[in-house]
Amino acid sequence: MLFEHLIMQTVSFSNPLFCSSYRNLGTTWKTSSSVKSYALRPSQLDRKCEFNRRCHIYKFPIHLKQNKLFVVFNTDDGNPAAASVVDDEINTHCAPNGLSPKFLSNWSPPRYLWRGLSVLILAGQVIMKTLKGKIHWRNTLQQLERVGPKSVGVCLLTSAFVGMAFTIQFVREFTRLGLNRSVGGVLAMAFSRELSPVVTAIVVCGRIGSAFAAELGTMQVSEQTDTLRVLGSDPVDYLVTPRVIATSLALPLLTLLCFTLSMASSALLADTVYGVSINIILDSAQRALRPWDIISAMIKSQVFGAIISIVSCAWGVTTLGGAKGVGESTTSAVVISLVGIFIADFALSCCFFQGAGDQLKNCV
Repeated sequence: MLFEHLIMQTVSFSNPLFCSSYRNLGTTWKTSSSVKSYALRPSQLDRKCEFNRRCHIYKFPIHLKQNKLFVVFNTDDGNPAAASVVDDEINTHCAPNGLSPKFLSNWSPPRYLWRGLSVLILAGQVIMKTLKGKIHWRNTLQQLERVGPKSVGVCLLTSAFVGMAFTIQFVREFTRLGLNRSVGGVLAMAFSRELSPVVTAIVVCGRIGSAFAAELGTMQVSEQTDTLRVLGSDPVDYLVTPRVIATSLALPLLTLLCFTLSMASSALLADTVYGVSINIILDSAQRALRPWDIISAMIKSQVFGAIISIVSCAWGVTTLGGAKGVGESTTSAVVISLVGIFIADFALSCCFFQGAGDQLKNCV
């Protein structure tokens, strides 16, 4: 029956006279007019239509896409709704330059790139808000208490042991050379210029930077920042700016306290262990130090505080992926902040201290 139907379609296409119904193969066809025409036998049809020739396959440059059909039940009426999804693994030759559509559709800028851009944008917003006076003072005082007084203990303890460790290395070498009067000046310059700002920034970064990133990351994944926007509050004014201001103000004070305790612990250790008088160390430090050494330490501390707070807040507000994302953002914020601290320390040291120094000549 299928073969007969195929014959009829072929005959009707080749001869437009065949337009009536068909009874059986080889019988007459009745048309609307008086013309009678006879259907061809299969052998005759074979010769007429040339079925035994090799068929031709034409290739057209049409790219087909294979679709996958999924049935999803609708919760409203219970009827299934069909959804078609294009299989991206098919027809990858359509992409330019040999790249598959799947690669192009899934490509996005690296995460560290847009996070680094968010740091710059957030820093600009904080500067503009501060210059315009849009500061939430209550939150600023709370964060200042958190960064300053609550971080004093761990900062002082760290600075005391770092100072004593450096004292051991310096004193034992200088005493062999007979340069006992230069020990205090060298320690004072090392602590004021490099050790106290950097060590204090590292401690604050581990304690405060991680807390900032974790808090803001949790608020971001739980949509609390969106709630602030709905209530008409800007998250930058309410959350970011107070933290940046508090860290930038508290870190120089912590650095000054750490420098004082480092010098005290170093003088005490040199006097009790190596027999170098405290008066000699303090007098040498007083002769070697200049006001610019303390000022440069304060400037470095402010820059370090801004880096810690802005990077931590930027990593927090760009957190994705729930609790796992919060942990990753916290770790990444601390690491990036430390790298930024070391880079900024090198850049500022190159700017502040150039050429040959002569501050130790008064200590010999």
